[in-house]
Amino acid sequence: MGRIIEGPDCIAEGAAWLAARVPQFAAALEEVGPLPLRRHADGFGALLDAIVGQQVSVASARAIWARLEAAGLTDPAVMAVATDEELRSVGLSRQKARYGRELARAGVDFVGLRGRPDHEVVATLVAVPGIGMWTAEIYAMFALGRADVFAPGDLALQEAARVLFGLEARPGERQLRAMAEAWSPWRAVAARLLWSYYRVAKSREGIR
Repeated sequence: MGRIIEGPDCIAEGAAWLAARVPQFAAALEEVGPLPLRRHADGFGALLDAIVGQQVSVASARAIWARLEAAGLTDPAVMAVATDEELRSVGLSRQKARYGRELARAGVDFVGLRGRPDHEVVATLVAVPGIGMWTAEIYAMFALGRADVFAPGDLALQEAARVLFGLEARPGERQLRAMAEAWSPWRAVAARLLWSYYRVAKSREGIR
């Protein structure tokens, strides 16, 4: 199953490993300082939160999530029977409303996922309508603490890599996934580093 990121010491260990092998990461760490832990409780709420964050700004995702919580819609039993009108009223698109209900009804064994290998976690989650690779990988990184999962489809990671590594164009998902192979077994820490670098370079958050 690989290393699990439990606390700040794990992040520091991974950052030191990356800095010792990749000069650009060493330079970036001097700019961004200590990296955030970004660990969340696993389960329905964490995966719904990732769906909410798909293709919207961090500020928008935060505002929508607050309205979902206020309406009790982060409870899977409530979400499963919510109407389009109820979900649209808190800011979810029609598509995300469907995804939220599909997830609530899917019966995912969240406890069982904790003991499964990374590729099985991702495969299980992407089988649920509305859960793509990005969402599954974000869940594996933040909710399960997987140290060697990366999310190369993330636009902020792509842009941060372009700037940090002096690339002529933003790398696509396939190119960035290939680049990240050299950062194993700490690819999730590399992601945190790139998100932090994006915040410094672009003066805005790239991930919630």
